[in-house]
Amino acid sequence: MSLSVGIDLGTSACRVAVINNQGKLLSLSRASLPEPETNGPYCEQNPDDWWQSCQQALNEALTKVSPAEISRIAVDGTSSTLLLCEANGLPQGLALMYRDQRAQQQAQRLAKLAPATAAVHSPSSSLAKLLWLNDQGQLKKGLKALHQTDWITGKLTGCYNSSDENNALKLGYDPASQSWPNWLANCGLPDDCLPTVLPAGQLLGPIAPAIAAQFGLSTDCQVVAGTTDSTASFIASGALATGDAVTVLGSTLVIKILGDKPIYAPELGVYSHRLGNKWIIGGASNTGGAVLEQFFNSQQLEQLSKQIDPNQPSELNYMPLPGIGERFPVNDPAKQPVLTPRPASDVDFLHGLLEAMSKIEQQGYATLVSLGAPAPSSIRTCGGGAINPTWQAIRSRLLKVPMLAAHNNEAAFGTALLASGSSSTLQHNQNELE
Repeated sequence: MSLSVGIDLGTSACRVAVINNQGKLLSLSRASLPEPETNGPYCEQNPDDWWQSCQQALNEALTKVSPAEISRIAVDGTSSTLLLCEANGLPQGLALMYRDQRAQQQAQRLAKLAPATAAVHSPSSSLAKLLWLNDQGQLKKGLKALHQTDWITGKLTGCYNSSDENNALKLGYDPASQSWPNWLANCGLPDDCLPTVLPAGQLLGPIAPAIAAQFGLSTDCQVVAGTTDSTASFIASGALATGDAVTVLGSTLVIKILGDKPIYAPELGVYSHRLGNKWIIGGASNTGGAVLEQFFNSQQLEQLSKQIDPNQPSELNYMPLPGIGERFPVNDPAKQPVLTPRPASDVDFLHGLLEAMSKIEQQGYATLVSLGAPAPSSIRTCGGGAINPTWQAIRSRLLKVPMLAAHNNEAAFGTALLASGSSSTLQHNQNELE
């Protein structure tokens, strides 16, 4: 039997999934991570904690299978989480997490250097962080800039010099031309600090002998170029064909759709990640579960939702944002939340919130279509909101496309599928996912 492993590094935990060659989940484990160190715009995490958590989760997952049967391993991690390391992988300081915001001036500089379509203009982008590190004198000769995914992959292979197209996107990489663009030469970075980039799912090479011995793996086990956590979740959902869409109803609302060509609208936070011969096109609104949590706990949400008639429109007209500002489908940093008037009935209030969020989702997909994305032919739902059937019914009424259950909600499962797939196409048929 040939087994594949997916390792998912998040903010607070590492998860490991093991699947067989039919795509069946055989083992799933989790190990906690210390929370990032946060102070104002600073948000950092110790990469050694990632490896400790990864080892713990991997050891647990392998107790349920034969480690010698593992043939492939891939890793996903949080997008734009960046660190500097030496050629042997030794980290130089803490990693700058995806939500670190200290590179404000560097983002302003990139506005003049990078084309509008580049995914580097946010202060939280990998490239803005790298420029900040360089300006602080931390990017010394011989150091490599790697993402969370890249560094853990390096732990597995013993080589700390590669990244994948999905993680490298916010470092300035151009996945359409499959190259580092010429404008990067104007950023003042050392020539050798950027990693070699491969398509997600491409074979990198064999696992390091010491790692194979540590976990009881075969030295023939291959490590595969990984991806970002959001792309891994998309793969896990079972979305495979052009027009298949995925909505993540988490703390925020994220929508993604599979298309045949990339679309970039950075002014709306719309970017595209290559997946085989297709592109995952997406954007994220600030609305979502964080707004609901301001008013209701999980038990109240469940009880009140059962009393809502999802076939009847709400008479309320809310803009359910957790604070000032929206990024997609409307980019307005001054956008004000509208959460009043609040009716006497909590049922009516929740009805209004769920419907307003569904309208934002509806507008989001319409915006992607207006930019050239295919119209959604189906929508799978991930995240905590996926368990709410009332919300699902409201969304179905507004969006008027089939609502399908996600095959799996675990990013680690999607990364295991990535590991098991062809290095060029990732064309898993639906029968393999059932």
